Amino acid sequence: MNKNKTLPLAIAVALGTLSSTSAMAAGFQLAEYSATGLGRAYAGEAAMADNASAQFRNPAMLTKLEGTQVSTGMIYVDPNVDVDGITTQTNLITGKKTQTATSSKDFADAAVIPNFYLSHQVNDKMFLGLALSSNFGMHTKLDDNFKGTQFGNEASVMTMEINPNIAYKINDQFSVGAGVRYVMGEGSIGAIASGGMAPAGTTLKYMEGDDTAWGWQAGAAWQINEDTRIGFNYRSEVDLNLEGHAEGLGFNLYSGNPNILDMVKYAGSMALTMPATAELASFHQLTEKVAVHTSINWTDWSTFEKLEANIPSLSKPNQLVKQENWKDNYRFAVGATYQLNAQTQLRSGIAYDMAAVDDANRTITIPETDRLWLSLGAGYNYSENLTLDAGFTYIFAKDAQVEEPRKHIDEPEEGLAAAFGGQFKGQTTGSVWLAGVQATYRF
Repeated sequence: MNKNKTLPLAIAVALGTLSSTSAMAAGFQLAEYSATGLGRAYAGEAAMADNASAQFRNPAMLTKLEGTQVSTGMIYVDPNVDVDGITTQTNLITGKKTQTATSSKDFADAAVIPNFYLSHQVNDKMFLGLALSSNFGMHTKLDDNFKGTQFGNEASVMTMEINPNIAYKINDQFSVGAGVRYVMGEGSIGAIASGGMAPAGTTLKYMEGDDTAWGWQAGAAWQINEDTRIGFNYRSEVDLNLEGHAEGLGFNLYSGNPNILDMVKYAGSMALTMPATAELASFHQLTEKVAVHTSINWTDWSTFEKLEANIPSLSKPNQLVKQENWKDNYRFAVGATYQLNAQTQLRSGIAYDMAAVDDANRTITIPETDRLWLSLGAGYNYSENLTLDAGFTYIFAKDAQVEEPRKHIDEPEEGLAAAFGGQFKGQTTGSVWLAGVQATYRF
């Protein structure tokens, strides 16, 4: 993964250390763009304008920010994801079945997700903004002694995004905004034998690569009256073609190499789409001290149908790495803000994030399931120019069943993997806590 490295690394250094991330929204999507929103479970984001970070969820909200503002912060994500189950291995000669209990604990990485935002009011009508953050990321790695790694032992996606925006205030009621997105991404996926036809630990399939691509976003806001506002935002899909290398027995079978145990690296690529998203949000000031806000989010996860490598040097260039068969998902959130005094705001929120995959299509390496968010946060006006924000969220992940090979997947690779360690049937469990801090300075 050597291509396009200089710019992503420079940005990562500018923002702070960026660890491999574990997705806390559906699939491998990251909702954690600001500590301000974290404290209300990201409810009402497309209709909120607390600080310059608002542009990442709706560029039209730049029109609610006066002067020049800089906002920066980070969110620490600590997932606890476990998998427990039983592998069933069949002796090819005698037909005897052997069952083995197996588990892998805490196999999703903790992470720090940094962000930086800048907004500038050009005049009464025109506003500019710049956002640097991440919208997709994950990293899972099962224990090497887990007896299910033949179906996948690791998966990762990491993206960094540069997002300049512009907004225009049509009148006191309507505003619009748009921006371009330069996305730098890298990813990997792999599987190793856990016994059977090859020594445990033998690489069956591994692919990694990186790429950059362009996308866009557009949003609008309607100030219905002094107390009520509705916002809408749409972010386009981004098509990455991760160029890098592949290796493993699954690829060697098509290489013409008589020694299939050789770990030869083949140049190749793998297409990966960052799905389109949309949000409809509302904000309502109930009383002088209390406001409520809501969001409905949609993500086009049905575009994540399969992972397929293209390796020109093989006799069969297009190699299926993993069939996914995901579906579109929805997220529902409601939050409240309480103005304790002139200096302090208190926030809270609850959200329900629906899984982007059915039970029948779930895999061990991306243990996607329903999530319930509970959030608390606060903002403190340290001075007229400086505001400090903090947020905390605890996520309950629904227990989810996993069975591989998946019975309805009509692909030779799905069944063949069982020969390198047996069938797996089990359950993933997990929870996550997140804590974030943010500072905003107004010039």
